Amino acid sequence: MTKLLEWVFGVSVIGAAWALVTFDLLNLRLPEAYKEVAWPMPVYLLVVFGCYSLATVGYRVATFNDCEEASKELQDQIKEAKEDLRKKGLKM
Repeated sequence: MTKLLEWVFGVSVIGAAWALVTFDLLNLRLPEAYKEVAWPMPVYLLVVFGCYSLATVGYRVATFNDCEEASKELQDQIKEAKEDLRKKGLKM
């Protein structure tokens, strides 16, 4: 199962449970307090998802690995290119 299908399945299950509780589709006769909590639940979940996303991006940026070897190699290639262009008569 792909990640997309996992997410779609999860959102569908949560959405179905929310609809059942909010609109009392199965005549469960739930207390009114449950409906009051369930009604704004999608907004709460969206805020939680946004906070999780920001935390994940922040953590990944904070722990991003530097590639010292690749940086050194790129600097050497830039120096070689400049020397090659200088030999061919380009003035910088």
